[in-house]
Amino acid sequence: MRLKNKVVVVTGAGSKLGRAICDMFSREGASVLAVAMGRKRLDELAEYAARHGGEIVPFVGDMTNKEHIVLMIDEAVERFGRVDVLVNNAGIMDDYSPVGEFDDEKFEKVMILNLGAPAYAMRRVIKEFEGLGGGVIINIASVAGLFGCRAGAAYTASKHGLIGLTKNTAYMYANKNIRCNAICPGSIKKEFESQEFLDRLNESGKAIAEKGMSLVERPGESEEIADVAVFLASDGSSYINGQAVVVDGGWTCY
Repeated sequence: MRLKNKVVVVTGAGSKLGRAICDMFSREGASVLAVAMGRKRLDELAEYAARHGGEIVPFVGDMTNKEHIVLMIDEAVERFGRVDVLVNNAGIMDDYSPVGEFDDEKFEKVMILNLGAPAYAMRRVIKEFEGLGGGVIINIASVAGLFGCRAGAAYTASKHGLIGLTKNTAYMYANKNIRCNAICPGSIKKEFESQEFLDRLNESGKAIAEKGMSLVERPGESEEIADVAVFLASDGSSYINGQAVVVDGGWTCY
């Protein structure tokens, strides 16, 4: 088990990718605090892990709320005595609007959840890592954080910012044995998106952003991203720091 006796906090645990990350971390021996806004999926995760000898503890929290961000780390420390790994997975897609057309409310929501929440969570967990003598942060970014038009203006800016935050943190805290890396998935199979979300898309922006989607050989599975996260959390990646690891099946090689 690559993560035996490690304590891991995973945000966005209710999503398909979040559930895969929690499940795989648990199977690798970690105790996981799974954070999401909905209780039902968290309870299902915890029950499934328990049946297979793992430990996943639900924590209902809203990552746009700074208090909840602090409380989730407090809860992990209180329950398990420490935090070894933070996985910032919570995020939201935009509606493909370019910079001349974005809606203020949507833009701010994307930036808060995709960039602000990870930053606040990192600020809080760093204090625990400094006391422990080390720790690992994994930010789930996107190839949209490396290239210009895989989404709209808000999502693209937020993921570029998250990768910049990752690199800054990695170098600032390398001398304290704290590592910080980002994973940049390409096209990953997602759960069905609500009709309300689909109805609100900026269709002209979407058409431009999706020009290269025909170049994707196959969409990836959530488990393929989760496996990379486990590796980056493990001692096997001890000399990998500040990297934006692309996991896209070769899509961006074209």
